[in-house]
Amino acid sequence: MAAHTLRGLCRPRLGLLAAGFSQRAAAGTEYRSIYSLDKLYPPRQEDSRSAPEQTQPATLDIPMDRLTVTYSRSSGPGGQNVNKVNSKAEVRFHLASADWIPEAVREKMASMHRNKINRAGELIVNSEESRYQMRNLAICLEKIRTMVTEATEKPKVVSKETTQKFIERVEKMNRERLRQKKIHSSIKQSRKADFD
Repeated sequence: MAAHTLRGLCRPRLGLLAAGFSQRAAAGTEYRSIYSLDKLYPPRQEDSRSAPEQTQPATLDIPMDRLTVTYSRSSGPGGQNVNKVNSKAEVRFHLASADWIPEAVREKMASMHRNKINRAGELIVNSEESRYQMRNLAICLEKIRTMVTEATEKPKVVSKETTQKFIERVEKMNRERLRQKKIHSSIKQSRKADFD
């Protein structure tokens, strides 16, 4: 009797839930997880009105079809989850033929990140920080974007006055270090007992 009453109470709620799904399907919207690639790595939107006012450099659009993405089991957080889910993301692409990166930046990236380039010339970036595949993929894409940004930055030019101040500061520190060393040495010498 109690089970029959419970079923009667749940049926209206199930009907409302099914109606909500059918309305969403009729509207043409589909369910997207908060960890989907579109939400973690949104595509850049071109807006001709805001382009002249833009002060920040444009974010790099990484073409997903030019990347090789593989997933494997992670050693990161997740407890027993890591033993059964391939959540570690590895992204690789051939650096020399990546025409979406300027050539000068590619050369600088090759010298800066030579430990991440394999013999085939592929730059390999991986992430196992999260327990979600898509979040790890988004972290890999952000790492690639950061690498390109670092290689794009021009080195700061240091003036002669700044260089001279730095040299004077280092010399002063060395003089003070040697003075402290002599004081310490004289204290040690005065502690020695003379057994002659």
